[in-house]
Amino acid sequence: MLEGYRVLDFTQVLAGPTTTRYMAELGAEVVKIEFAPSGDIARGVPYIRDGRSAYYVQQNRGKKSLCLDLKNPAAADHVLDFDVRPTRAAGEPSRL
Repeated sequence: MLEGYRVLDFTQVLAGPTTTRYMAELGAEVVKIEFAPSGDIARGVPYIRDGRSAYYVQQNRGKKSLCLDLKNPAAADHVLDFDVRPTRAAGEPSRL
């Protein structure tokens, strides 16, 4: 349903990551933007195995991840360079 869409995910913890996980499961390309230096705070939520939070893995499966210091203008510019326009073929109907 969401193939051809790119979503930038700035969310953390529960509701946002769950919603964007659903979007990824429906075919969207989801890029999770995490805040430097430590990333999403959910990375430290137990249960941790092999240095990874099972909760974090569950909520962020199917997503790409990028950790940026958004206080740095160059990093903020990097986010602005993302093309988030739909890439559906011309004339293809949207189901949304």
